[in-house]
Amino acid sequence: MSNYERMSIRQRKWMLYLMALFVLGAGFTPYSTIFYGLVLGSAVSFYNLYLLQKKIEEFTGAVVAETKTRGIGTMSRFAAAAFAIIIAIRFEAQINMIAVVIGLMTAYIVIVIDFILFRTKDYA
Repeated sequence: MSNYERMSIRQRKWMLYLMALFVLGAGFTPYSTIFYGLVLGSAVSFYNLYLLQKKIEEFTGAVVAETKTRGIGTMSRFAAAAFAIIIAIRFEAQINMIAVVIGLMTAYIVIVIDFILFRTKDYA
């Protein structure tokens, strides 16, 4: 298994742990609207992370094989984020909009933390 595959699995695992924490927060705290927003945003963020990782694998395979590739799916990830915002607007009494936006950023936070933790471990 390559380093990239291990990193991808690790990041998806941490996203699932974080989403489970958000679900528990929605169920057991009085701040359910905030946690519903975090769950919605992080679910879409998880989908976007998975999609990005698969597109990067295809892209690197195409570069190695010296064939043309279509891109890394930016528009589909933007559309998924817009869909989450539309859902939050439709159900604004139950879902906090700011929490959805924060949830959409969770994959990038996980990527940065993963990079910091495992890059410093490589140099230590």
